[in-house]
Order: sequence, then C-alpha cells, then structure tokens
Amino acid sequence: MSRPDREAAVRQIMERAPVSVPPDLCAEAVRRGERLLRRRQLVRRVWWLLVCFAIVAFSVWAARTQPWTQPPSQTTPPVTGW
Repeated sequence: MSRPDREAAVRQIMERAPVSVPPDLCAEAVRRGERLLRRRQLVRRVWWLLVCFAIVAFSVWAARTQPWTQPPSQTTPPVTGW
C-alpha cells in the first residue's frame, strides 16, 4: 500500500460518522469496577486475617515449646572420682 493510498484510507476512516456507543456502557463499567474493587478488598482482608492468625499460632507454639532452650538431658553423666 503506497503512501497516498494510506492517507486516503485514513481520511475515509476519520470522515465516517462516529460509532454509536451503548447507552449503558458507563454504568456497566462503573458496576464492574466497583465489583472488582470489592473483590480485591475482600481478598486483602482475608490475607491479613490469615497473616494475623499465623502470627498468633506461631507465638502460641513458641511460648509452649520454647524452641530456643536446650532440651534436658535424657541420661545422667557418669559419676567419677568417688
């Protein structure tokens, strides 16, 4: 396609009547956007709830088992020097 042909095609497209848009397009876009935002907000709240639950569960586990302390010895050392 040569340059004059392209220019003619572009002019033809620009001179056409505007395309009709459905009258409820804006309302539909707003509705979908609000639904998407509500869904994201719900996912974010569930995520934070799970994070908080994991922190509490870890804290309870750590407080009960105390993994930072050395476990008591199961056998007594041999007695020497008596």
